[in-house]
Amino acid sequence: MNSFMKLSCALFIAFTTLIASSVTLAQNSEPYIYILGVVQDAGYPQTGCYQPHCLLGWQDKQLQRGATSLAVIDPASNQKFLFEATPNLPAQLYDLEVEATGDRYQLAGIFLTHAHIGHYTGLMFLGHEAMSVSNMPVYAMPRMADYLRNNGPWSQLVSYENIQLIELENEKPQQLAQLKITPFLVPHRDEFSETVGYRIEGPNKTAIFIPDINKWSLWNQDIADLVQSVDYALVDATFYNDQELPGRDMSKIPHPFVSESIEIFSSLSVVDKNKVWFIHMNHTNPLLNPDSKESKLVQQQGFNIAVEGQRLPL
Repeated sequence: MNSFMKLSCALFIAFTTLIASSVTLAQNSEPYIYILGVVQDAGYPQTGCYQPHCLLGWQDKQLQRGATSLAVIDPASNQKFLFEATPNLPAQLYDLEVEATGDRYQLAGIFLTHAHIGHYTGLMFLGHEAMSVSNMPVYAMPRMADYLRNNGPWSQLVSYENIQLIELENEKPQQLAQLKITPFLVPHRDEFSETVGYRIEGPNKTAIFIPDINKWSLWNQDIADLVQSVDYALVDATFYNDQELPGRDMSKIPHPFVSESIEIFSSLSVVDKNKVWFIHMNHTNPLLNPDSKESKLVQQQGFNIAVEGQRLPL
């Protein structure tokens, strides 16, 4: 091949690559959910756990998983939003930077669900000892906002203007470019704050995010009906069943067991079952092991198990 032909081929490849890139950018103007963490508040492996199932995670860092967190990335507005500020925030922000670089995407806000350690304590990394951000919007319900304002060290984030608290109202949406985010109250252990889930609406699809809730029967909403009304349901899967914590009274930890949720969802259509994404798994939950019989059973029945790096278009 002579030099002219080589040059022509190189120019053709460059041109087609440019066209492909432009098409990809045009097609990728829609927002999407990016899953950053899938485990219960303390992550996997859990602090102080040296049982065989945890030792696997201590010995192989590739198996480690962070506390439950989502990002919503909106290419049209060049914004990204975080749902939950977990103790794993530094690593999760890095993963988000790799996915949606800060050269283009502004981290435009953080939505909190409640005041349990895996859901808000990552805010500490926004302070002057660490990132020292300026007026980061933090969306929280009234009790949650009051808790942050009136208790150290969180109150320092407010007084130093590292964060700007934006109070939410139950079932009142926040319109953010082409996204609509609506909090809704759910029953949970509300020692320091109320607890909410979120409805996340994009231009084409809708998700609900309920990482923590008491038993479904204690809520005034029919969860099966709610699943049918959305495209994705990321729901509390803390424990698989009531045999998971030997010696513990699991009635005092009233999360819906995955086995219970499967029973509730058993009458759903194949399409609606496929909307369910189990998330927020305790370190003891066999769903963290993709090769477990429980994981295979859940997937055989048409449900999904959330994994880090998953993208769900909105």
